[in-house]
Amino acid sequence: MRIATWNVNSVRQRLDHLLTWLKEREPDIVCLQEIKCLDEAFPREPIEALGYNVVTHGQKTFNGVALLSKFRFEETKPQLAGDAEDLHARFIEGVVSHTSGTFRIACLYLPNGNPVNTEKYPYKLKWMDRLIAYARERLKSEEPFVLAGDFNVIPTPDDVYNADAWLTDALFLPQTRRKFQTLLNLGLTDALRATSDAKQQYTFWDYQAGAWQKNNGIRIDHLLLSPPASDRLVDIGIDKHVRGWEKASDHVPVWADLNFN
Repeated sequence: MRIATWNVNSVRQRLDHLLTWLKEREPDIVCLQEIKCLDEAFPREPIEALGYNVVTHGQKTFNGVALLSKFRFEETKPQLAGDAEDLHARFIEGVVSHTSGTFRIACLYLPNGNPVNTEKYPYKLKWMDRLIAYARERLKSEEPFVLAGDFNVIPTPDDVYNADAWLTDALFLPQTRRKFQTLLNLGLTDALRATSDAKQQYTFWDYQAGAWQKNNGIRIDHLLLSPPASDRLVDIGIDKHVRGWEKASDHVPVWADLNFN
């Protein structure tokens, strides 16, 4: 089973990119972030024509997440529990059936948190606390489970081109990284770091200052695996070439292969 995550940065603007990549990589399950459209505006038909079931949790102009699956959804649920007043479309989970049983996937677009000296950073930290509570509860079931998406977290200095340049950024502040580490300490495995210690494994390059051309990237898109999922991990990849496409998203897809045979 190939599971992927991609902050597509407007699914309607980059539909051709998405369809090209789906045909090229052939993922079984895809988590999309920043679809930036309401549910009724999501371009379902060409994606469904490729054999995917589609569920969305959209929001006009901002945010928005979606799950694409070649397996049938047994259940889906939008929104992260813990704050009834938070109406941002940043989270959706689904359970799919496959030949070896069921599998749970949660897609998230974690808040950026900048500028740090505004209400945006406390919101980010509170959202991360809610995510930790969610993951802790899900891990109790001991089921294959993947938490995937744009975490807006640079976990370590090895995940950024120049750590000194990011010391005061919400993505790299010690408090942010500690909460991400708390997620891992629950028993989740960072799929990429389970397979490679290599530096410059980036998933995002800003549109400004020639970041892509200089390879000034950061790794903020992650696949976190529960123990039953990590036991099945076979391979992982970052489709860096997608960033070089014309009018590309500033993020690229990350995928992992899990063996459910």
